[in-house]
Amino acid sequence: MGKQKGFNKASTHPDSTDKSTTTAKSISTATSGFAIQARNNGILNLQSSKPPANLEDIIKRHARSCETASPTESRFKRYVNKVKGAGNESTMAHEVSKHMLKEYDDGGYKTSYNRAFTAFPKDVGFNNGLSAPQPDLVEGLDMEEFRPFPVGNHIDGAVLYQDDLHSIAFPHLAGEWKGAGKDMEEARLQSAYTGAAIVYARNQALSHIGKPDPPGHAEVTTFATDGTNINFFAHYAGPSGEDGTLEYHQHQFATANVKDTYQGQKDGRRGLRNEQDHARQQSYTLRVQLKEHWKHRRDGLHPIAEAVPLPALDCELDETSAYEDEAGYEMVEQPYQPTPAAASIWRIIGSIWS
Repeated sequence: MGKQKGFNKASTHPDSTDKSTTTAKSISTATSGFAIQARNNGILNLQSSKPPANLEDIIKRHARSCETASPTESRFKRYVNKVKGAGNESTMAHEVSKHMLKEYDDGGYKTSYNRAFTAFPKDVGFNNGLSAPQPDLVEGLDMEEFRPFPVGNHIDGAVLYQDDLHSIAFPHLAGEWKGAGKDMEEARLQSAYTGAAIVYARNQALSHIGKPDPPGHAEVTTFATDGTNINFFAHYAGPSGEDGTLEYHQHQFATANVKDTYQGQKDGRRGLRNEQDHARQQSYTLRVQLKEHWKHRRDGLHPIAEAVPLPALDCELDETSAYEDEAGYEMVEQPYQPTPAAASIWRIIGSIWS
């Protein structure tokens, strides 16, 4: 959001008691000079960023169809009326979240709004001289879900919130909101910074277990919306072609107008929920990998997968054979067929458990 994300807002932010990790000299995302410092730290803008190597898979995943309810046209019209009257970012976040975000039943997977990453390490390269990231939304697993592996003790950037026993760890999705007519470029920049932080933590975890992502591979997603348009970004890090220093890429792979047309609303909502599903899947997969590595190192044995089931995917389905239920949703009867990429992921995970 357009709040001041730094030390000088500590007295008004709900996490103000945790602001010891941010110094008075750090630059917040709402301060002049942030964009230049971020670029000096290796956070690339859209023009300089390169598409991820797995872009084709990302686009297919984003647009895939599977069985869940789509909003009816009457519900879409209610959304339009609500966002037209959203006078500030908090109201916009509430209305967009209520209409478009998916909620999950697994208690260990959490959503957090507008909290600074107070436990994130300072000055690790991409965040030199900058205040802690503070996305409007982040989704990830409770750090307790990684037990017995104490992630906060072994991996930089794993845990987001200082002195919080149930802090989110290793998120793979974050979002930014703006009020109607506000600066979406600022939201993009904030997404770039948060995306870099999430990529940093993921890469630290994968390095810890000796299984880094392939070069140019993106598994982290952010989005930015003003209630009318929603933009989706993929994030990854790679060495510079000039001197090999690490750079953080942000590639916009999709956008949708979710207010002006009913079809745009369905496309944007489906894409957002597909990204939520993918981020959740990546969080659980990383948890399995980290716990197995910890067990192997602790016991000196070959890895034996624990029976930790991943939650089922539940993504968006196109409106074929649709009807409206009592809650005002369009219900669809069509079997879910996973894409080849998704199917291969689950076969790999299944082989780990078997």
